[in-house]
Amino acid sequence: MDGKYIALGILIPFVGTSLGSACVYFLKGNKTTEGNAPVIPPDVEKGLTGFAAGVMVAASIWSLLIPAMEESSSLGRLAFLPAVIGFWIGTLFLFALDKLIPHLHLNAEKAEGPRSSFQRTTMMLLAVTIHNIPEGMAVGVVYAGMLTGDVGLSLGAALALSIGIAIQNFPEGAIISMPLHANGQNKHKAFVNGVLSGAVEPVAAVLMLLFAPVFSPLMPYFLSFAAGAMIYVVVEELIPETAEGEHSNWGVLLFAVGFTVMMALDVALG
Repeated sequence: MDGKYIALGILIPFVGTSLGSACVYFLKGNKTTEGNAPVIPPDVEKGLTGFAAGVMVAASIWSLLIPAMEESSSLGRLAFLPAVIGFWIGTLFLFALDKLIPHLHLNAEKAEGPRSSFQRTTMMLLAVTIHNIPEGMAVGVVYAGMLTGDVGLSLGAALALSIGIAIQNFPEGAIISMPLHANGQNKHKAFVNGVLSGAVEPVAAVLMLLFAPVFSPLMPYFLSFAAGAMIYVVVEELIPETAEGEHSNWGVLLFAVGFTVMMALDVALG
C-alpha cells in the first residue's frame, strides 16, 4: 500500500477542520453583548452540530462496529462479544477524560471536570480536543486494520471514513473559531486555535498506526473502542447542543443528512 494514500487519509480530516476554522474570516452573524464579534445563528449552529452527530453515528456503525463483528465471525453466535467489550472500553475511556480534564462545552456557562484556573477559551479548546480524540483514533485504527489485513476494509472504505469525518469537521472548525472570536480573540488567533483543536486527530491516527502490529490480533476490540468513544461524544455533547434553547428541528434534520451522507460514502467507496 502506497504510504502517500495513508498520509492523505490521515490529513483529510485535519484539512476539513482547518477550512472550517477559516470561516471566521468570512462569516458574519449576530452581535454579542461582549462586542461586535460574529457568532453563528442558533439554528445554523444546531444544524451543523446535528450534521456532525449524524456522520459520527453512521461512521461508528458502518466503518467500525460492523467490520469488528464481521472479523469476529469465527466466534459464531458470540461474534458480537469483542464489539461489546471494545465499545464499553471506549465509552468508559471518554467518560474518564470527561471527568479528569477541565473543559467547557459550547454555549455552556459552567465548566466540567476538576476545578482549574484555565481561561474560558482554553477550556473550550480542551472540550473540542476531547471530542476529536476518538475521531483521530477511528481513522488510524481503520487504516491500521486495512494495512494488517485483519478486517475486510478496502482503501475506499478507509477514505470514506476520512472524507466523512472531514465533512463534519468543516462545520466544527467554524463552530469553534467563531465563538473564540466572539469571546474576545482576534480573527487570526481564533483561526489558529480552531486549527490546533483538530491537530489531535492526525496525532491520534499516527499513534494507532504505529502500534498496529502490536494490537493486530485485537483489531475488532480497537474498532469498537473507537466507535464507543465517538458515540459517547455524540450523546454527551452533540445531541444536547442540538436540543438546548428554543426548540428547532434543524438539528434533527441535519443529523439525518449527516447520517445518510456517511452511510452513502461508506457503501459507495467501500
